[in-house]
Amino acid sequence: MTRGTVIVIAAVIAAAIVGVGARLFLSGPPETVQGSTGVALVGGPFELVDQDGNVRRDSDFRGNYMLVFFGYTFCPDVCPTTLHNITVALDSLDAAAARRIQPIFITVDPARDTVAALKTYAGNFYPGLVSLTGSDDRIAAVAKAYRVYYAKAGEGEDDLVDHSGFIYLMDGEGRYVRHFSHQTSAEELAEALADLP
Repeated sequence: MTRGTVIVIAAVIAAAIVGVGARLFLSGPPETVQGSTGVALVGGPFELVDQDGNVRRDSDFRGNYMLVFFGYTFCPDVCPTTLHNITVALDSLDAAAARRIQPIFITVDPARDTVAALKTYAGNFYPGLVSLTGSDDRIAAVAKAYRVYYAKAGEGEDDLVDHSGFIYLMDGEGRYVRHFSHQTSAEELAEALADLP
């Protein structure tokens, strides 16, 4: 085998490894990424600031299911539609079932999504919605933990942010249960939430 052939083979293997890693981080279905225990590697600790300026940690929500969605307030369609569907779904549950589920909105655009911006935005949706922001580093860390892709499409004030649109359902211990597409209807979401143990 020539030296050139060895280099080509090594380059192909390296490219394949990088490609698989990128796919798992950016777009792989969450439940397919599992540790050696068979538990999905989605979610993790966070410390962010809510729409009232209070520091909130993932541990604050223990004992309740968390319904976590990542987006941003300037989002023209996916985010308001998804948060509307979450609102309708939770409103359709009986009071006891709804109290067991904490909806959480985490921004992927912290530069524009200040505490004040989140306060105004959250007022359009479910009354119990907790909206969270933080430093670029903290948002990047929680997005990575939840395997969320996001990237600003420019540097202007009105530029959009590309982002994945999963809704994550986490159990009372903060463990991944399942996810829903942003295209899941309010009725489908309500049905799934009503069946929680």
